[in-house]
Amino acid sequence: MLDPQGIVTVDDAAVAATLGPILDADPGSAAGPILLHALRGFVDAGSTGEIATAHLVEELAATRLATFDVDQLLDYRSKRSLMTFETDRWTGYDEPFLAIDHVQDADGTGFLLLHGSEPDLQWERVLTALRGLVERFRVSLTVGFHGIPMGVPHTRPLTLTAHGTRAGLTEDYTSFFGSVKVPSSISALFEYRLGEAGHDALGFVVHVPHYLAQSQYTPAAVVALQHVERATGLDLLTGRLAAAAADATIEVEKQVAESGEVLAVVRALEEQYDRFASRLGRPSLLAQEAPIPTAEELGAEFERFLAQQDDE
Repeated sequence: MLDPQGIVTVDDAAVAATLGPILDADPGSAAGPILLHALRGFVDAGSTGEIATAHLVEELAATRLATFDVDQLLDYRSKRSLMTFETDRWTGYDEPFLAIDHVQDADGTGFLLLHGSEPDLQWERVLTALRGLVERFRVSLTVGFHGIPMGVPHTRPLTLTAHGTRAGLTEDYTSFFGSVKVPSSISALFEYRLGEAGHDALGFVVHVPHYLAQSQYTPAAVVALQHVERATGLDLLTGRLAAAAADATIEVEKQVAESGEVLAVVRALEEQYDRFASRLGRPSLLAQEAPIPTAEELGAEFERFLAQQDDE
């Protein structure tokens, strides 16, 4: 492996200014910062992680601590960044990046945010560099978040799956899944490698209605951040996304009402959701202390509905 330090530049002055008191203290005498992460490039239904990250950067004060050399890490032909053309000239370029910022929440508590583009190349080198930064910055907990498409209706409370490097981190959550193989992502591998090294890490995956997976669905970002707040104690000003989430819901309701086919699918998903909830004796699948239907069960119900439509 090439030297991991060769792909990341750390602003030592910024680190000293933001993390100095923690790094100067005796190990164990003060809790280290929490690291949040959401990278663009893999599955992110409803742009859950993208919206949540943009909210954090826009609403809270941030200082850049570490910057990765994305020119070594990205395949520009597979991930072409957007450029802006106006009349007769190029006027802008959405330059890709991968960085760690120090951010202050609404109460002034500092945390770290890893965001930007998921690397195409040199994953293990990047992860080794990230682990080094986690240990250098004395990170106490790492938390990731994004969205995946699921057969659930937008008219019911959004559900999610929590996962972590040890049972105690997710004991308040139940899972939709048993054992399943899925394509890897650097965010998932980051959590896995941290677990191997004995570091605490967890993640939240919001289940976004599959018919909204390609849209900007702010309610999913709100749910993700709410659970991050619950797990970390940070105040991320999630309430400021409430108006955008309400607008998104109104727009979805309007579009669904204009399509009889989509409306029929939503009604079927509502029946499926309510049937499971009733079977469990609770109004919401987010309630705990009982098993939640598996993805296979949800999919089977949806397939049965589609088969009934074909028969008719």
